Amino acid sequence: MSAISAADPDRIYATDAEKLAVATAEAIAGLEEGGIPIGAAVFDEAGRLLGSGRNQRVQGGNPALHGETAAFLDAGRQRSYRRTTMVTTLSPCWYCSGLVRQFGIGRVVIGENRNFVGGEDWLRENGTTVDVVQDPELIRVMGDFIAANPELWNEDIGEE
Repeated sequence: MSAISAADPDRIYATDAEKLAVATAEAIAGLEEGGIPIGAAVFDEAGRLLGSGRNQRVQGGNPALHGETAAFLDAGRQRSYRRTTMVTTLSPCWYCSGLVRQFGIGRVVIGENRNFVGGEDWLRENGTTVDVVQDPELIRVMGDFIAANPELWNEDIGEE
């Protein structure tokens, strides 16, 4: 379990801003570890944090461990995901969008999609509620990272 998600299991995150702060903390932790600054968190319908995580492709050498997949794994097995919310700092790539669809996550909150747009429209077309915040700090952090690390970024999104 992530240290962030284990912090206070009874806390209710009432607003999207509070939820996004959890994902942002994961993204910043990943950046400080030398990784790609993408964080995510999964919340139940009451706003309880089920799990959080960050992109660990660099730190763990695991190409499958995107921020959303790390948060999903940290959340553990749920009977249903329909009433859960996935909060992510960046628009989910096709891989992570597939995870949302596969498990029927009902809502996705995206911190920003100016630096990258993944499967948002596809998720909407298939019944997932998608809300985009356009957080200026997340836009800056991701933009700075991409500018400084274009080869690593292209590797992450599957570009050559």
